[in-house]
Amino acid sequence: MVDIHSTVEFLDALRDAGDRLVIVEFYGTWCGSCRALFPRLCRAALENPDILFLKVNFDENKPMCKRLNVKVLPFFHFYRGADGLLESFSCSLAKFQKLKDAIAIHNTARCSIGPPVGVGSVDLLDSASPQEKPAEASPR
Repeated sequence: MVDIHSTVEFLDALRDAGDRLVIVEFYGTWCGSCRALFPRLCRAALENPDILFLKVNFDENKPMCKRLNVKVLPFFHFYRGADGLLESFSCSLAKFQKLKDAIAIHNTARCSIGPPVGVGSVDLLDSASPQEKPAEASPR
């Protein structure tokens, strides 16, 4: 797990993660639920080495946490590459299964690049329509 101490560190970590799943825990040192959840979270990080786990101390980063809508602790954000924020929720030790379920949903091998701009929902595998003519080579 990586400790984040500033907004710049946070943005750099997300950028450097590329297309990896990133789970951010927002916590407080004074928060009993955060302390209780920490060992299970560490175990989840060890069991999922392909996921980048970040920890953000709420008290050290209040302006950033408020901009990210963190209002209760512990709070989690899931990010992935070009998809950005995938999910956010509060989770306690009693509801740890919610975190495990979110990992199962979002930690799938995939590419987040998506279709080229302009293609949208066009089905490129559809058979050619009768109006289309086959492509011809241009003379040189």
